[in-house]
Amino acid sequence: MQDATDTPDILQEPRLWSDGRWTARVIKNEDDDGWAVAMTLQGESEPALVGPWTMGRDKKNPKPLDVSAFNTLVKTASEVIRRHEQQLHAQLNKNVTITTVQGQRLRVALAIVPDEEGATATLSAHDDLGEELARVPVPPSFKLTPASAAAWADAGFERSR
Repeated sequence: MQDATDTPDILQEPRLWSDGRWTARVIKNEDDDGWAVAMTLQGESEPALVGPWTMGRDKKNPKPLDVSAFNTLVKTASEVIRRHEQQLHAQLNKNVTITTVQGQRLRVALAIVPDEEGATATLSAHDDLGEELARVPVPPSFKLTPASAAAWADAGFERSR
């Protein structure tokens, strides 16, 4: 027997659609006389996407949601979230490739782990085969550049102070 809380709430009303994961809500646009649609992922307090919505034939009320529009909105909102996650990953994970004074090519990576109590960061060096040569904690404010990576490698991968 399946618990009622396990079943997604499927709604298909003119101004409110939900598939249990995403909810599309047509709302009055506060900036003008038109309408907007807000796409919210279940469990999130803020919408992932808010955009203009088409007026109906009477030019007063919004066009009702339908399956095609809902599917397009889900796809667009999912893409917005995916791009946001990619941007956050890129901000928190950086790497540069350097050549040491001995002629060895290395990939030096900085990984920052956000935390409400205080972020942490790790600097690591990998050879051409991907083998980790060194790993040290660094301040989250550490600036990874080819010059800082080369200086760290030239210093024998010592822990920064």
